[in-house]
Amino acid sequence: MMPPAERRPPRSLRALLLWILVPAQIAVLSVALWLSSSQLHQQVDLAYDRSLAGALRAIDHNISTQSGGLAIELPYLLLEFFELTANNAVYYRILTEDGLADIGNQNLPLPAARLRSDIPVFYDSEYLGASLRIAALARPMSPPLYGQKDGRLIVMVGEDRSGRDQVIRDLMLRNIERDLFEVLASTGLIVVGVLIGLRPLTRLYRKLKRRAPDDLSPISAPELPREIQPLVNAVNQHVARHARQAHRQRQFLDDASHQLRTPLAVLHAQLDYALRESVSDEARAALLAMRGGLDQAQRTASQLLALARAREADVRSDPPRPVALTELAQDVIRQLYGLARQKRQRIGMDGGELGATVLGIEWLLREALVNLMDNAIKYTPEGGVITLRIARTDEGVSLSVHDTGPGMTETDSRKAGRRFRRGKAGKRGHGAGLGLAIVHTIMHRHGGALRIEPSAPGARVSLIFPADQGFPGKSSF
Repeated sequence: MMPPAERRPPRSLRALLLWILVPAQIAVLSVALWLSSSQLHQQVDLAYDRSLAGALRAIDHNISTQSGGLAIELPYLLLEFFELTANNAVYYRILTEDGLADIGNQNLPLPAARLRSDIPVFYDSEYLGASLRIAALARPMSPPLYGQKDGRLIVMVGEDRSGRDQVIRDLMLRNIERDLFEVLASTGLIVVGVLIGLRPLTRLYRKLKRRAPDDLSPISAPELPREIQPLVNAVNQHVARHARQAHRQRQFLDDASHQLRTPLAVLHAQLDYALRESVSDEARAALLAMRGGLDQAQRTASQLLALARAREADVRSDPPRPVALTELAQDVIRQLYGLARQKRQRIGMDGGELGATVLGIEWLLREALVNLMDNAIKYTPEGGVITLRIARTDEGVSLSVHDTGPGMTETDSRKAGRRFRRGKAGKRGHGAGLGLAIVHTIMHRHGGALRIEPSAPGARVSLIFPADQGFPGKSSF
């Protein structure tokens, strides 16, 4: 059997937006940088080519064939002037198309394609180990050279590319620096924009996280974007349905509590009346067995209702208030003192003088402590000792019940708090296994914990109230 695939954690909307927008922005700006660099290269070449074309025309203007031969006036002066303008080495070549006359740098490369008359051509080539930009122009000779009826003259001017390439590199570097700044600035703006745009969701998350578990009031967040409002409305509708269902369930619990307790109490009174009458020993034994079962049914019904009420407790209708643990413990001891005296048990209390106070729902905490004390009385043998202790620990406030009963095994301690589960010692007696489940539920609602520890003899069951209980306030002394 193949193991189930691991569930991937949900993707973050913030991370998703950044992973889409930031790379897309960088890609767009990179393409823009490449296009601007290409255009820059073309513009620089165009500007330098215009200067090269001017030198080409100037040389052509000073060429003469009037004497029957090929002559040029002041070529070096023109080239020197052009070198100062271009800030690079400059070469020239003047020749007839048939190659009979050739003046200047005679190895200056000709263009690969045949030139059209009076149209300058620009091309790159190598000459003497240097990369040149060459301008070439072909035109008819007027007049033609001696002994020729017609022919064309080719004029060439070459410029070392190193100067213009350095200019291109400098401009490209400045462009890259500018575009890089734009990339970083736009990326930063995207990140800030995403964070600011998602800030209402973060505030909504914190607001909902601070809510009490039973706060089912509608979510009010008018600052949320319009795209999120339908989701909020859907959540409010779902919460409203849940609130109505919870209200019906609480109403059912109240009705069930009345409908169960009343007939059970009447039946208990009738059994007590029957036991006071003169009946046979067999009938009395049967009535006593019935009363024991009835007591168990009453206790189980009360525990089931208490467990349900603990789970459905509404913080809005019954908000947490400061509860004095000393007074609460004393009231519970007085309430159960009669049961302990029937088994000749002694009940003691330590730490009452500390005046410990926790924030909670008083009737729920009372129900939790009653269940702990009832279990201690039930499982402690006759003549045993039960000690209720209030103490301050590193975790907060501890309210513990220590008995001298049989204790609990490690397995029972680990699984305590599950509904309808009874430990090894409890299987020999009456009970439904709901007492510790009620306590566990109540402590969970108070942000605390139920802790069971062996303490020879017997066991110590503690209610731990942390300093921060999840309510607005803290445990204190």
